[in-house]
Amino acid sequence: MPRVKGSVATRARRKKVLKLAKGYFGSKHLLYRTAHEQVMTSLQYAYRDRKQLKRDMRKLWIARINAAARINDISYSKLMYGLKTAGITLNRKMLSEIAISDPKGFSAIVAKAKDATQKAAAARAQAVVDTVKSTAASIKEIVTSAAESAKAEIEKEAVKAKKAQKPVVEAVAEVKAEAAGVSEKPVKAAKSVKAKAEKAVDEAKAEVKAVKKPAAKKEPAAKKPAEKKEADKPAVKKPRAKKAAE
Repeated sequence: MPRVKGSVATRARRKKVLKLAKGYFGSKHLLYRTAHEQVMTSLQYAYRDRKQLKRDMRKLWIARINAAARINDISYSKLMYGLKTAGITLNRKMLSEIAISDPKGFSAIVAKAKDATQKAAAARAQAVVDTVKSTAASIKEIVTSAAESAKAEIEKEAVKAKKAQKPVVEAVAEVKAEAAGVSEKPVKAAKSVKAKAEKAVDEAKAEVKAVKKPAAKKEPAAKKPAEKKEADKPAVKKPRAKKAAE
């Protein structure tokens, strides 16, 4: 099998890298190794900055639009909101170009945005008023329905109370009738009851006196031995007192 050399392929690969490194400083565009290192880092930076460029250009367009909007007495945020409500779909790049090349046209766009913001504010205020009215009407309906239900319940309870009061009223009438009948009885019955009570009291007093008389006769015979005992007590206690003193 014949021997194959890779010189052609390697030379082509190295030429491609050196071509990408054209214009680099010093040996970075001459020597393959240093050129390859620099080309790899440069490709990474290019990948990163392709995205960073979009961010930077957007910042630049916003700064230009804001400067032109301030001249027309409006801020950037209010201008963009007004354009959105007015239905104007110009992007920031075109707005910045119009602000630079055609200031009168830009001021006309700003006027349309202001009108749209005023109309939107009025619509929002009207919507708030409508919501408040609707909520007030709903609350009023709820309150009226609650009042009607409460009134109906009170009426039902009043009817029940009247029905419950009927037997009470009848009982009171009966008691009054009985009291009237009692008052109409003769007074003689009360006098006879009083006389009987007085007789019973007199009999009880007589019995008490009869019980007290024999108890009074026995008292002197019972007191004499008690007096003797009291006389004998000090004679017995004297020797005990002397012993305690010794």
